[in-house]
Amino acid sequence: MGRVPRALSIAGSDSGGGAGIQADLKTFAALGVHGMTAITAITAQNTLGVTAVQAIEPEVVRAQIRAVVEDLGVDAAKTGMLYSSEIISVVAEEVARYHFPLVVDPVMVAKSGAPLLRPEAVDTLVKRLLPLATVLTPNRMEAEALSKIQIRSVEEARLAAKRIAEMGPRAVVVKGGHLNTGDRVVDVLYLDGEFREYEAPRLNTKNTHGTGCVFSSAVAAALARGKSIPDAVATARSFVSDAIRFGLPIGSGFGPVDPVARLHREAERYAVIENLQRAVDMLEGCPQLASLVPESQINIGMALPGATSRSEVAAIPGRIVKLGNRVKASSPPAFGASQHIANTILAAIAQDPEVRAAMNIRYSEAILDICRSMGLSISHYDRGEEPEEVKGVEGMTTRWGAEQAIRRAGRVPDIIYHRGDYGKEPMIVLLGRTATEVAELSIRIARRLEG
Repeated sequence: MGRVPRALSIAGSDSGGGAGIQADLKTFAALGVHGMTAITAITAQNTLGVTAVQAIEPEVVRAQIRAVVEDLGVDAAKTGMLYSSEIISVVAEEVARYHFPLVVDPVMVAKSGAPLLRPEAVDTLVKRLLPLATVLTPNRMEAEALSKIQIRSVEEARLAAKRIAEMGPRAVVVKGGHLNTGDRVVDVLYLDGEFREYEAPRLNTKNTHGTGCVFSSAVAAALARGKSIPDAVATARSFVSDAIRFGLPIGSGFGPVDPVARLHREAERYAVIENLQRAVDMLEGCPQLASLVPESQINIGMALPGATSRSEVAAIPGRIVKLGNRVKASSPPAFGASQHIANTILAAIAQDPEVRAAMNIRYSEAILDICRSMGLSISHYDRGEEPEEVKGVEGMTTRWGAEQAIRRAGRVPDIIYHRGDYGKEPMIVLLGRTATEVAELSIRIARRLEG
């Protein structure tokens, strides 16, 4: 094993687990960094707000930092809630003493509006800590308070970042989550006299508690791993987007983001591939399946939970082909291996998150009759009604068609079919929760057709 990267969070505790040191430690772990803490304050907090704050004695904060640095070592640190001038002064003294890279998240107000930094402490923050910062990560409101510039555009964010950099931090990132930039979030980095911008889709969710903590701790984790400042910011931008996308709908207020979502997704990728391989084994072991193979061959796919793109759907590269009296997969399952089946799954999962798998088989009225006799719900679409703008995009017919069939049924059905079009083969698609469930359904249909 190589040396383990180590990152220190100097911040407050969030009893609700969504922000503060709790969010920081989750972020460090998810990014492969050993996390350590120096707790500055204890808050009684949930998704609705902060109900009580107890600051830690400044000398105890100092002792925590020294205990960590002098034994474990620190490759990078971040600050969050510091609360008072006395705590800020102690932290500044210890950072100056040990010279580790420091990310400063100038936490001033909680999302609920509760103050997390005493008004008189702002001046201490500016004079004592900002000059020691490797990266400063204010949101729009914090950047306005520090720069005295009203920020309504990316250009004004640039002006604010440059002015704040004059206070001493090496780099300033003005985060764009609160900027009105349409369907994109734009973060502005000012470093060494140059600007860089980092864009991500804006996500429509109220589960954003802890976003700032996760962003700053992700920057610190990346610095601890030896990344440059621009690369660390890029890592944080991507990481926090995933954390927001998979935020947790818990509590009555602003639900927390999920810093460990990436770890869960990686585990789910393995589970999806494993399920698909078992489904392929089932299909290859059923000789009757050959009777269901269409001219364009079979594919079977399964998506990650909450998938929104084809890269999050696994299928069989080269499809499943008829080989004599049996079927055979051309390749092992892989993500991003399908257009048509993946687009059908994406249309289904958008309406019912439980429906994550699909498989195409040949069309015949006899097969549809079998499906009806099995009590399966069935819907269809007419490829003759397909808009020209959909026809012009490869693979999008199936998504449009699935959406039409789902709308017609009022829910995601078990079976979607179409009767083809000029030069297009008619097709039946089976849908279900898992690839093995869909494979089992196809085997039952094939055996009834043969029997």
